[in-house]
Amino acid sequence: MKYAIFSDIHSNLEALNSVLSAMKKEDPTEYFYVGDIVGYGADPAECIKKVKEINPAIVCGNHDWATVELLDIEYFNSAAREAILWTREHITSDDAKYLKSLQLTYEDKDITLVHGALDYPEDFSYVMDGYQAAKTLNIMRTQVCFIGHSHVAGTFYDNNGIVNYTPSARIEIRSGVRYLVNVGSVGQPRDEDPRSSFCIYDTDKDTIEIKRVSYDIAEAQHKIIKAGLPKILATRLSKGK
Repeated sequence: MKYAIFSDIHSNLEALNSVLSAMKKEDPTEYFYVGDIVGYGADPAECIKKVKEINPAIVCGNHDWATVELLDIEYFNSAAREAILWTREHITSDDAKYLKSLQLTYEDKDITLVHGALDYPEDFSYVMDGYQAAKTLNIMRTQVCFIGHSHVAGTFYDNNGIVNYTPSARIEIRSGVRYLVNVGSVGQPRDEDPRSSFCIYDTDKDTIEIKRVSYDIAEAQHKIIKAGLPKILATRLSKGK
């Protein structure tokens, strides 16, 4: 089986189109999405439509929930709050129903999905270090869990109770080791690489690989500014942070 996993589109249609094209070339068996379709960018409705078309196994992100008033926007910084309020006015009632339907976690025989940390997923905590990663690794019931939220791709892994981290784009799955993989962000990477990221998990080869793809950043920036959204949401795209 070959799984394509992606996260954090954040209403960036140009980035999403590039990632969808790249993922299709991988000929995946199934698609998985790890939250935050909306927020920050200028094309929320179009991005929701694209995600619904490929019908991935999916979990919600904090921006998804905030947009449909399931999460207090005081949780967010001022630019994010402004984008959330703008997004509420630029999606349909059907879009809102779809976002409200998204669950916090997903699990099958191979993988777990959660936007932030698996313990108290409704808190949307960031997993940024080994201590935070251990909380999720210790309660996972599958060997691999995929997360997003921080927009920084990389992998924590637990070998005999010792949590390690690697930013390596490609890892080999070893028996007895658990993996917590952040797939990075489609629409707003924050690891100083402005290219979109997505992940391919090949269960036949026992490999997980983070892949990067370029997109039309200038057009995404133009749309954000034209929509009247905070300028920082446009300028950060070219910096990858």
